[in-house]
Amino acid sequence: MRRFSEMRWEIRQTTKEKIMGIFSMILSLLSGVALFLFGMSLMGDGLKMVAGNKLEAFLYRMTNTPLKGVALGTGVTSVIQSSSATTVMVIGFVNSGMMKLKQAIGIIMGANIGTSITGWILCLSYIDGKNGIAKILSTATISAVVAIIGIKRSVHKNIGNIMLGFAILMTGMQTMSGAVSPLKDSPTFTNMLTMFSNPLIGILVGIAFTAVLQSASATVGVLQALSVTGILTFSSAFPIVLGIGVGAACPVLISAIGANKNGKRTALVYLINDLFGLILWSVIFYTVNAVVHFGFMDMIMSPVAIALLNTVFRVATVCVL
Repeated sequence: MRRFSEMRWEIRQTTKEKIMGIFSMILSLLSGVALFLFGMSLMGDGLKMVAGNKLEAFLYRMTNTPLKGVALGTGVTSVIQSSSATTVMVIGFVNSGMMKLKQAIGIIMGANIGTSITGWILCLSYIDGKNGIAKILSTATISAVVAIIGIKRSVHKNIGNIMLGFAILMTGMQTMSGAVSPLKDSPTFTNMLTMFSNPLIGILVGIAFTAVLQSASATVGVLQALSVTGILTFSSAFPIVLGIGVGAACPVLISAIGANKNGKRTALVYLINDLFGLILWSVIFYTVNAVVHFGFMDMIMSPVAIALLNTVFRVATVCVL
């Protein structure tokens, strides 16, 4: 009887430890996401303030051809790190009558490409920095130097905010990666990622997660953090990437609630572009895979592979459009 009581106590203790471990991991992951979003917001706001009214004026002037619009949307979104922010600005122009809907379409397409640049910036946070040039370019070194410079922002406040935002963003990525790294030895987590290999579930997860975070870049960042576990495969990552764009349309649609008819149409164009890419490539890819069975479906994804997949998907969609 005593032995039985001891076993029950040990099981309870083990269960408590597991629950506390899971809670601690989720808390660390969420704090990393919070730092990431705050850093991205601070950096984007600083960049917009540095550009001032010139950014909006430039955005308005350089939209006389669709190709210029795509290039401009890509460039502006790469700078301010938010396709939603670019699109909301464009909705404002269309709503006020300063820009026609056909001018806005090119910028919105470009914004979908520009938002993928953040994934490449985040790849810097995975340089291990063990020796040589890698040590100089490591996240710890870059973040420390940029943060120190950014603190002295009394003279150039906005430039300082950009630097601090970048440092906080990188710190957030490291926090997320550190939180999920123990999961590589968890069979439960492995089974969960296998579940994401189901295209429909993966797409819905991508949509829902991005809608909650209201940032495509943040979802890509979380996906890159998960990839450091070494068990995220192409088959799990691809459907999530497909769903990210549609989820990112949520804040844009919300921002258009008070707009006029053309303002609402502009927001709808953003959603339609992403829905088009989701439907087109999912149908083509999974139909062809059912016939030829791609050999790379079980390929282990790295942060760079995630960034590349996201960029190729978005560029291919815009090219077809």
